[in-house]
Amino acid sequence: MKTILFVCTGNTCRSSMAEAILISILKENNAAEKIKVISAGTGAFSGDHASPNSIKVMEEKGIDISGHRSTLLSRELIDEAAIILTMTQNHKRNVLRLAPDAAEKVFTLKEFSYGDDVDLNERNDILDPFGHSIEVYKSCRDEIEEALRRAWEKRYFKFCVE
Repeated sequence: MKTILFVCTGNTCRSSMAEAILISILKENNAAEKIKVISAGTGAFSGDHASPNSIKVMEEKGIDISGHRSTLLSRELIDEAAIILTMTQNHKRNVLRLAPDAAEKVFTLKEFSYGDDVDLNERNDILDPFGHSIEVYKSCRDEIEEALRRAWEKRYFKFCVE
């Protein structure tokens, strides 16, 4: 079984939502048993709950992340992952500082989902909603979901499920 690792800063907003959204997409496509999906944060305090606004906006999609607990990014998690999807270029750099040999398997989520269609300077990062309004969380959730659905439809996860 291949592992997909999502990375953000605190592992309480973006990466926890991305993890849950991809699991939901996998379930919709009868592929949940074929891919392990995990998340971590570059500055996470292990054991923190998902942020209340993340929980709320995911509930609107019928996804419960109230049981999520944050995990600090480690070399072991990087080594376990077949693909590492970060929320920003800075997160990608942090992964590569821990594991320079992971360069071929680490991408920002938008690089992975949109490839050459994304403007790497302008639109590549998924901004942190922490501390912002519920509307910002909804926008972040929708941006993550759009990217993951595109990646699934383009069969970018194909090698993980075959």
